[in-house]
Amino acid sequence: MTGRWARAAAAGALAGIVLTGLTGCSDGDNPVSGVVSQAASAAESAAAGVTDAASKAADRAKQQLSEVKDGVEAKDEVTLGSPATDADGRTTVQVTARNTDDSAKSFTIQVVFKDSGGALVDTVVLTISDVAAGQSKDGTARSTHKLPDTVTASVATALRH
Repeated sequence: MTGRWARAAAAGALAGIVLTGLTGCSDGDNPVSGVVSQAASAAESAAAGVTDAASKAADRAKQQLSEVKDGVEAKDEVTLGSPATDADGRTTVQVTARNTDDSAKSFTIQVVFKDSGGALVDTVVLTISDVAAGQSKDGTARSTHKLPDTVTASVATALRH
């Protein structure tokens, strides 16, 4: 595989690897868990296209997401700022979690970074802890390695717990 096809395979494999970790994140009502077996199959068939850095990032994300117990999907409660580059050359993005629950909650959020061609180049997981009821709190997602100059960031998964 070369070029765009390799990036597409890598993106599929990385998404599959990370989604596999979501099986431990559900409280039984999370619709994401129904997709896990399909994602795992895609990951197996495209694993050869994953770069070493992306593979390591996916492993870390899988581990972090698997530690969340009784998480409730809260993707609509999370917003992202614009990607920027920090002093170390890593890509950062501000993440804001808005707690719509009536008690304090924490949020575990998976942010994906894609290059200008739409290929997945990194994924990170961060936790924003103790967001008061009805309030918002900020955190920062930081790439695991230096990324291309032009990347976009989006929320792949957000769990409130």
